[in-house]
Order: sequence, then structure tokens, then C-alpha cells
Amino acid sequence: MRLTKHHGLGNDFLVALGDLTSTPALARRLCDRRRGIGADGLIIGRPSTTQGADVVMDLRNADGSVAEMSGNGIRCLAHAVVRARGACAAAVAIDTAAGRRGVEVSATEDPDTCLASVEMGAVAAGPSWPAPLDDGLGGLVAGLRRAETADVGNPHLVALVEDPWAIDLAAVGPEVEACFADGVNLEVIAPRGDGDALDLRVWERGVGITEACGTGATAAAVLAHRWGLVGPDVLVHQPGGDVTVVVGTIGATLVGPATYIATIEVTNG
Repeated sequence: MRLTKHHGLGNDFLVALGDLTSTPALARRLCDRRRGIGADGLIIGRPSTTQGADVVMDLRNADGSVAEMSGNGIRCLAHAVVRARGACAAAVAIDTAAGRRGVEVSATEDPDTCLASVEMGAVAAGPSWPAPLDDGLGGLVAGLRRAETADVGNPHLVALVEDPWAIDLAAVGPEVEACFADGVNLEVIAPRGDGDALDLRVWERGVGITEACGTGATAAAVLAHRWGLVGPDVLVHQPGGDVTVVVGTIGATLVGPATYIATIEVTNG
């Protein structure tokens, strides 16, 4: 199996293109950072049999669980597809478990890095609020001001706080995730004083703390816009770097980089 490794703002993925099979055990083995190659997730890009789509995305988290969608992962997959064509820019239509997503890939001055614009679709209401969090979320999340769930093809809980860096995500993340039957991604956010911008830290279900989350940034920007905290063009600052989310009347667009790291041949995959 030939894999390419990419990252979107430090959120890294192993990508394989072809008619391949992904299993929980394979994802866990390859993504293990000490005994495998190491990554936050494994993406299989299968040839599409559906008209209008270039590839089908099969994404598993590092723990082997299925992820419906990833804003950073889909940029990495689109980058891998464009590189496999020998190109540096193209439009790629990708079918995901959350629906079809269009990705516009453009070149940058760095030959290993592209800029990708992803049609993320509508941000809908998220999973039902679980009873354990009715009185408990404020006790878990310091400085909580407001919280709401959202669905960007995968589930999110966005919590507006006084200071995202004051939250012990390693402790809070697993507790919040366990309250939801299918798990949840937790984003803690706060508006910045330099315009339409947010600070964001994330706990991703099935992975843990990551440096960036594309779907999380999208959910956070859309909710912050609805709450009247930011305008429609939102710069989201994350530990791994910045993305831009453009909030439209129907859907949102995520714009950020994807970087090629290496090509790896796995002989026992």
C-alpha cells in the first residue's frame, strides 16, 4: 500500500488512493505514533462510481472509529488527488458520508503546500443535549458563557468561554464526549479583539486534542456569527494556524492550507 502523509495546520492524515479496504485495526496500527507511522486519521480515497464525483472519502480516526467528515482531512485528500494527477491546482468533487463536497485546490509559493477552499454545506442543529450536561457543563468548562451543539456532517459542541487556554481539555474533552451516544467534538472558543476573529481549541472524538479542526472551525464560526459575535467572514485562530470561514446564507466555505509531508510504502498493509 502506498500512502502519502499530509497535514492541515498540524492535523495530520495518512492518505491512500485506490480501491482499498479500510478497517479499524488498520487505522489504529498505521496511526499509532510509536508503533506505526503516526497520524490523527487514515483516509482512503476510492474511485467514485457516481456521476460528478472524482473520489469517495473513507475516513477513520486514529482509534479506528469512523468519521463522517473532516475539514482538514478533505483538504488533505484533495491535495493528494491533485498531486497524483501531476497537477498543482484543480477542482475536486469528493463524496463523503456527510454528502458531496467541492474542493478548489490552488498552488502556493511552497510546492508542498496548497490552499484549498471547501464547500462545507449547511451547519445544522447538532445532537440532542444529554441530561448529564444540564447542570454539569458549567462545572466542567471554566468561564462558560454559552454552549450549543451543531452538525457539520459530524457532531460538535461549541462552548463560548472567557479564556480557551484556561480549559483543561485533556480532562474535560473525554467527559463531554462520553455524554453523547455517538461522541462529540468539543470546541472552546472566545472572540478576539482584532475584528471578526475567534480563538479556538478542540478535543476531537476518537483522536483527542489536535492542533486544528476544520469542521470545528466551521461550526464555531457559524454559531459565533448567529450569536452576533462576528461577521460573516471569520478568521479562526487555532494552535496549528489559521483558517477562514465564510458564512453564507445557506452553507459555509472553509479556506485553509494542506501540506504534503512524505510518501510511505507499507508492505504489510
